[in-house]
Amino acid sequence: MIKKQKQQVCIRQLKRIAVLMLLFAGIQLHAQENYTISGKITDIDNGETLFGASVFLEGTSIGVVTNEYGFYSLTAPEGSYRLLITYMGYGDVKQDVNLNRNQNFNFEISEVSTKLDEVEVTAEESEIAVLRKPEMSVLKMNIETVKQMPVVLGEVDILKSLQMLPGVTNNGEGTGGFHVRGGAGDQNLVLLDEAIIYNTSHMFGFFSVFNADAIKDVKLYKGGIPARYGGRVSSVLDVRQKDGNSKRFAATGGIGIISSRLALEAPLFKEKGSFLIAGRRSYADLLLKAAGEDNSVSFYDLNLKTNYKINTNNRLFLSGYFGRDAFELGENFSSSYGNSTANLRWNHIFNDKLFSNLSAIYSKYDYELGITSAEFDWVSSITNYNLKYDLKYYFSDAFKLDFGASGIHYEFDPGEIIPTTETSSVNPLVLDKKRALETGVYVNAEHKLTEKLTAQYGLRYSAFSRLGGQPMTEYANNQPVVYNEDLGIYERGEAIGETVYEKGDAIKTFGNLEPRASLAYTINDNSSLKAGFSRVAQYIHLLSNTSSATPLDVWTPSGQYIDPQLSNQYALGYFRNFKNKAYSMEAEIYYKNTDNRIDYIDGSDLIGQNTIETEILKGESRAYGLELLFRKNEGKFTGWISYTLSKSEQRTPGGNAGGLGINDGNWYNTPYDRTHDVSISGSYRLNDKWSFGTNLVFQTGRPVTYPNGQYEYEGVSIASYSDRNSDRLPAYHRLDLSVNYKPNRKPNAKLKGEWVLGIYNAYNRKNAASVSFGQNIETGANEATRTAIFGIVPSITYNFKF
Repeated sequence: MIKKQKQQVCIRQLKRIAVLMLLFAGIQLHAQENYTISGKITDIDNGETLFGASVFLEGTSIGVVTNEYGFYSLTAPEGSYRLLITYMGYGDVKQDVNLNRNQNFNFEISEVSTKLDEVEVTAEESEIAVLRKPEMSVLKMNIETVKQMPVVLGEVDILKSLQMLPGVTNNGEGTGGFHVRGGAGDQNLVLLDEAIIYNTSHMFGFFSVFNADAIKDVKLYKGGIPARYGGRVSSVLDVRQKDGNSKRFAATGGIGIISSRLALEAPLFKEKGSFLIAGRRSYADLLLKAAGEDNSVSFYDLNLKTNYKINTNNRLFLSGYFGRDAFELGENFSSSYGNSTANLRWNHIFNDKLFSNLSAIYSKYDYELGITSAEFDWVSSITNYNLKYDLKYYFSDAFKLDFGASGIHYEFDPGEIIPTTETSSVNPLVLDKKRALETGVYVNAEHKLTEKLTAQYGLRYSAFSRLGGQPMTEYANNQPVVYNEDLGIYERGEAIGETVYEKGDAIKTFGNLEPRASLAYTINDNSSLKAGFSRVAQYIHLLSNTSSATPLDVWTPSGQYIDPQLSNQYALGYFRNFKNKAYSMEAEIYYKNTDNRIDYIDGSDLIGQNTIETEILKGESRAYGLELLFRKNEGKFTGWISYTLSKSEQRTPGGNAGGLGINDGNWYNTPYDRTHDVSISGSYRLNDKWSFGTNLVFQTGRPVTYPNGQYEYEGVSIASYSDRNSDRLPAYHRLDLSVNYKPNRKPNAKLKGEWVLGIYNAYNRKNAASVSFGQNIETGANEATRTAIFGIVPSITYNFKF
């Protein structure tokens, strides 16, 4: 009862803060007679709304950028102005406006020609907006840029492109997921059209689930996470699908050596709507079967989206994603896993200042494992239902307010063992299903304090309830893990009984206030300083004692024995443009600490475990570093140099369980610590036919634990190990090359094609994925064996569109 009262008090405080923000904005709003211009910005060729387009009143500092649905609204004093619209890669649009009343202007803008020797990718007003915006630690990738970059096996990959930017890395070659500023893979919130994606990999990490032909916008928040996002402490990757071409039928696709893809778009309902359907499938399984191999690996995915414009102020969107992987090792082992999502959204414009979006979202990730020799199948899943309502109020040029609420209902199915034959020696097993409810309310303001100083500040209140519906084990002294002093190891606590909770019961409830704030100070039109702070709570945890994401990873909620992760991040940055915006530089330093980060006792068993709390201890982590990004934005040659100097550590004391803890309670490197990370990416456009791309990557080797000695016990040789993650794999580096060739074609030809030739790891570096130790049977000598996944990998792909 006391906790519920505290939550109600916090929510009332949050409402009061919102009211105060509104009153403060109202004081500024009524200082003089103001009018509002609002509307939408779309692509003239396909009708796609443009997210992040700059809308300015020329000669003033009054401006705004479009939201995720292309909507803008700006307010200014009465008078005559010239309205200017700019967007990266598009031509500028200017419109004279006599602002003597509220007005609506919708604009269709077109891409600039790439036939010029030099192509400006940004306009001056757009760059000034970026410098002044109190948004830092944010990476935005242009899909066309992604398609120019060399990738493994010729498959365009959004995640691997993001890993070429500062603060983002993978966990080794051929691994899934990504890591941001020293955080773990499960600390990233990945959204596809607002739906949560739990596993971002195909073919165990070789490819990502994002089909570039279906994607419109990619935005990664490394820090300074806006208050509308919650649930993950490291980053938010917000990926938006295309709406579909509302002007004409269009098709894009590609044929590669491993997979092929096709995307179709067309208008619906007399251009009141449109649809997109994009599919991709690998055929490695067909090639292996043709070669007489018993093994098989394949994946497919399907992106769907449609929308309907009810009237000027109302629009419906329906989108979905379905993807699956299948892997077979002869007749003895099989595995499959995949994501499924669906989202129904309603955009509503109340008036020229207030925009809203209501979303009902479904998301599921499941995996299956079959072992023929053991005669059983294993199935598991996580499912969530999400209802969220977001609103944005454009008070004035100086004050904009976001606010909203959300609720996510989780269903965790940690696993079920199903015997496949009547003679199987394996007994059926159904682990306890878990349920939880996560809710959140937020308010966030973007406030221009002076001509040079702009602030973004907000507050999120999140609550999480672990719901009943299963029995909970009770332990002696309330300790699921205890330290055995005689053996010097951690063991499971003594179970003394069970408490049965009904579905309507709340086993444990948490609540957290999550303040967010950032400042941007414009030094001049070419440089600015920014600072940010964010506090984020994460209530669900990925259980995995491997160093990279695998399809067998199990998610579990916070509850009676597992506390939510709480993270604070601080960042400071300097941003500058050079030579009339032809070059730009970004420099940031950050520090992040996270409480209640779980770790695993030695010998932990996570699969088929009904009492997962007996396998883990609670610790803390910290990460800090310096990030540098230098870009060349104009000319035939464009690209960037990225450098990250960082440290990521974890500490897990014994706490109430006793003992010193893991690694004697000392700080140790996390598996995703990289001291140095350098990436160079460039593209050169020779002419209309030929263009070239290159990537150069260098990373400090991944932390590992090596044996440092051995001893014999009863004739058996046993290895002893050094401190956890005190050693490292050899440094990782590679060079990738690509060539794009567009054949001669008639100017009015409907079919446009290009050949993309790539070489991944051009100098055939055998980068170590792992190093294992063993004894040579013949000589008896100890040996270390390096395992590498890729050498040099050539590829060829034909892309087309019409």
